[in-house]
Amino acid sequence: MIGRGFTTPWIATGIVAASVLAALGGQAEAAQCGNTGAGFEAWKREFAQEARGRASAQSLAALAETSYSTATISADRGQKSFKLSLDQFLAKRGGNTIVARGRQLKQQNAALFAQIEQRYGVPPGPLLAIWGMETGFGAVKGNINTLSAVATLAYDCRRSEYFTEQLYAALTLVDRGVLTAATRGAAHGEVGHTQFLPKNVLTYGTGGSLDNSSTALMSTANFLKGHGWRAGAGYQPGEPNFAAIQGWNAAGVYQKAIALLGQRIDEGR
Repeated sequence: MIGRGFTTPWIATGIVAASVLAALGGQAEAAQCGNTGAGFEAWKREFAQEARGRASAQSLAALAETSYSTATISADRGQKSFKLSLDQFLAKRGGNTIVARGRQLKQQNAALFAQIEQRYGVPPGPLLAIWGMETGFGAVKGNINTLSAVATLAYDCRRSEYFTEQLYAALTLVDRGVLTAATRGAAHGEVGHTQFLPKNVLTYGTGGSLDNSSTALMSTANFLKGHGWRAGAGYQPGEPNFAAIQGWNAAGVYQKAIALLGQRIDEGR
């Protein structure tokens, strides 16, 4: 009888179920990414719908206050220094200044660095090189709204999946009181003296604010240890601990700069 337009009960049930699943599937689709600010507000509403149950009302209220960050997009598209040679990169970043200041700070904070090395196996040099390279030892931590930066990159199509996970981490940090709607930092959503992305704060933060230099340095050492750092092993290219430095930043010239500056700080030359 099906050929004459009649439908058996089990087929009707199947049709209804398929319709429901299709509707649910439509709701489960990811919020639509974009390459301009035009769709950002619509994306926030879609994301908030998806995030219910995974993010709190408080954190989603903070997300609602965010705005599309053109400064973040500009920085994301303009990372030209990573294409420089190592010598050019070090000159641009002030390598000699980082080494000189790093040696001073190593002496002034000898007890702290001894404690860190005993606990995590990481010597002062790489930590000071990262600190100097990232923020000039805390002088320039950024002035871009952190949630807006992370939300903008989660919406932006270039690396949406990666920064969507960062955004969920940021919302968790809002619930924990670590971040607020007013928190400001670097262009990609990094915060603190050594510029941790939200997911790294959750995974490797040792407690307390990363705007405290001691906490930031301990957390950075914890990050390196979490990426395979072995106490007493070398950290130059080709040596065991260089892989942990590679985990810090994907740019080859940056990795080599950290290793070289860290060695100069550790060896006092």
